[in-house]
Amino acid sequence: MKLQGILVLMLSAGTLAYPQLPLDSVLHLQELEVVASRYQEVIPAQRLSGDQLEALNSFSVADAIRYFSGVQLKDYGGIGGLKTIDIRSMGTNHMGVFYDGIQLGNAQNGQVDLGKFSLDNVEEITLYNGQKSAIFQSAKDFSSSGTIYIRSRRPRFKANKSNNLKALVRSGSFDLLNASALWEHALSDRISSSMNVEHISASGKYPFRYRRLHANGTVAYDTTAIRQNGDVQALRIEAGLFGDIDDGRWNAKLYFYDSERGIPGAIVNNVWKRSQRQWDRNFFAQASWQKSVTRRYDLLINAKYARDYMRYLNPDTTLMYIDNAFLQHEMYASVANKFSVLKNWDINVSTDLQYNSLQSTMAGFVRPSRLSSLLALASSLSVQQLKIQGSLLASAVRESSLAGSSESAKTAADNREVSPALFVSFRPVGLPALQLRAFYKHIFRMPTFNDLYYTDIGNAALKPEFTHQYNLGFQYSSYNAVHWLRNWQVQADAYYNEVSDKIVAVPKGNGMYRWMMMNLGYVEIRGLDVAASGQFVLNNNLHAHVKLSYTFQRAQDFTQRRNQDLQRLTWGGQIPYIPWHSGSVIAGVAYRLWRLNYSFIYVGERYHNSANIPENYEQPWYTHDLSVSRNFSWSDWSGKLSLEVNNLLSQDYEVVLNYPMPQRNYKLALTLEF
Repeated sequence: MKLQGILVLMLSAGTLAYPQLPLDSVLHLQELEVVASRYQEVIPAQRLSGDQLEALNSFSVADAIRYFSGVQLKDYGGIGGLKTIDIRSMGTNHMGVFYDGIQLGNAQNGQVDLGKFSLDNVEEITLYNGQKSAIFQSAKDFSSSGTIYIRSRRPRFKANKSNNLKALVRSGSFDLLNASALWEHALSDRISSSMNVEHISASGKYPFRYRRLHANGTVAYDTTAIRQNGDVQALRIEAGLFGDIDDGRWNAKLYFYDSERGIPGAIVNNVWKRSQRQWDRNFFAQASWQKSVTRRYDLLINAKYARDYMRYLNPDTTLMYIDNAFLQHEMYASVANKFSVLKNWDINVSTDLQYNSLQSTMAGFVRPSRLSSLLALASSLSVQQLKIQGSLLASAVRESSLAGSSESAKTAADNREVSPALFVSFRPVGLPALQLRAFYKHIFRMPTFNDLYYTDIGNAALKPEFTHQYNLGFQYSSYNAVHWLRNWQVQADAYYNEVSDKIVAVPKGNGMYRWMMMNLGYVEIRGLDVAASGQFVLNNNLHAHVKLSYTFQRAQDFTQRRNQDLQRLTWGGQIPYIPWHSGSVIAGVAYRLWRLNYSFIYVGERYHNSANIPENYEQPWYTHDLSVSRNFSWSDWSGKLSLEVNNLLSQDYEVVLNYPMPQRNYKLALTLEF
């Protein structure tokens, strides 16, 4: 009801504001307002694209996202290790990941492994806190606490060209061999195609130092070993069609990923080698069609089908022999309608329908399915220096499952929720370079199929997790301030988040051998994100850029626990793996055909458990990465040869406890384009 009142107020404000604007101003500014600021700049995003994205010593999308403020990456080590993203300490499952405008899903465990997505075919990565500012989007875009948008390369052709070819070969440490090829073809003036193939092979063997201390400070372990069972073989194929129509565009994409990798596992109990294996075979087909039907009405249609297969093998009978396979299906359709009621006032109505199912070879496994329908109403109002966006998302989820022999054979209850959000930005009169912004968002995430139905530990009575987000910040941008400083900007955001009904695993009964999922968690997060960047032109041949980010977070666990001793230890403690301080630096210098790039990441002290005691303390870690490259051309060909050095100072560190990361390592890459 609160947001309905806000939306009514926005509608009324738009009606009152419109007569004050001269008619010639409305006609003159209409197109400029749409492109420049009506949607994109209510809450500015963090972006990496173009030369800045190429400058990073990043192998996958996950590696690049580490440089955003407010982001925590969980990296289990090596090229093939699992990599997931958490934003502002709300949990990985609250992060929506969109690939070319349509969300990547995983109903089984809610996590998207960003290590599977290469940067070779990516043009831009964008991070939004809350949600994307553009209201013309699917209902799914409103349904996460934060979103990452990955935009793949769209074909562009120079005059008199109908083909683009790009090939890349990369080799380096850990027996890495990586090759990719891209072919773009203009089928007509309005239709083009793209085909991208990539293969990755690596042994994953790297030296590491393992050092552990007893509680009294004496050394328990201090040795050097070689990481084992971290090999990976992966094939990625993407094919796309892109078309332009009158007042619109469309695209269609096929994606296939096939991999086998070892799971090196944690180094505990003096065990240095694991034998677990994992096979992934992911496929999706998606399409998007957008058109301005009239001057005041735009239509967007999205559709997707995904099939994800995963097999996990643990042949170690001293633990427990496991050989399980899982198969997910997802079908998704969305229609978004944007109405330009007035020059400065838009309304969007979008509706989505999604079906998910999961099958498994596990004994007694319940075969769950989920039908989700979402309806979003959003409004955007711009009155001089003030911009307001409000949205209301109605979600209805219906669960069903086949009977099984496990205790989790019960079907979860149907769920209906209404989630509001409000975003405001303001540019003070006389200070057009300064933007003040604020937002509030209330959203939820459904329990995953594993949370609800996994054999023995699933709990069909789980409720959704809820988040409340409050944000207040500013951005100051300056362009061509002096002749050598082309543009610079600084932005800062203070925020407060709450995560309630957090799903956690708790002991089942008196023993510690059986567990189940419960809605017991409650977390409060207070934080500050600061980012600054600048581009410098020192002379016609010498250019430089720098990007800095810093994050402070106090993410406290206020979960009520039955064990009073554990309650005293964890109450108010910093939640696992969240540092109080973290930051990054990206810098580069270009001189004629040469480029030198440097990047630095710092993650401060943290704990691997909410009990912030010395036994759970994790030391800070940091890495320095350096790369040098030279561009060259010959006839119609252009190319680049680059050398990358990662972890330049060869620091021993762990992102996740007992998962050692590589020391100093190298990559040599050759790129050719025609």
